[in-house]
Amino acid sequence: MPDCDYCGDTFEDEQAYFEHLAAVHEGELGAIDRRRVEANVDTGDGAGLPTGPLVLGGVLLFAAAVVGYVLFGLNGASGGTTVNGFTVTQSPGQISSGAHGHGLINVTIAGEEIDFSQPRYQRPGEFRAFHFEGGNGRVWHKHASGVTLEYAMATLGIGISEDTVTVDGTTYRESDAGTNVTVTVNGDPVDPATYELAGASDENPQAGDFIKIVVETDG
Repeated sequence: MPDCDYCGDTFEDEQAYFEHLAAVHEGELGAIDRRRVEANVDTGDGAGLPTGPLVLGGVLLFAAAVVGYVLFGLNGASGGTTVNGFTVTQSPGQISSGAHGHGLINVTIAGEEIDFSQPRYQRPGEFRAFHFEGGNGRVWHKHASGVTLEYAMATLGIGISEDTVTVDGTTYRESDAGTNVTVTVNGDPVDPATYELAGASDENPQAGDFIKIVVETDG
């Protein structure tokens, strides 16, 4: 199984590895890795990853990261932003290999556990700071500091607070009759808007934060 030289992740096959490089490390690739990605990943325009735009994109990304660091610091920007239609209090800081971490998750709504291995949740190219990848729906990945639980769930299309959960257009409230909402990390209740996720290595994801969100309803 190939290992990623940039962040240490392990993948089941080379195709998954190349897709990871294109989605997560686009601005970091050396010349050899760029050619390998171009030859193996369909970017949608039939032309792979063009070298010129890739380099320019990397420069622009770096410049944006520097500006973001100066303005907001390493712990993310506050003030509110919209993710998948949900307003989150804090956005993550800059993408950084040093902030790469993993953990486990279980979200169960009215007796049904959400399967994060579904394609709708496997979007590392769109949400680089927090995502699932490689078809694994149990282990989450983060690539930035300041990733709050609120932000992480919003990238998955799930809105949460300390006592509400919104999934597929339905909001479950602790205050509703016959409804119990539990939002915990490592077994402890947290404020999703301010709690920043802590991750562990890919080899030991169970040492990272365990997110558990459960909604119980009568009937």
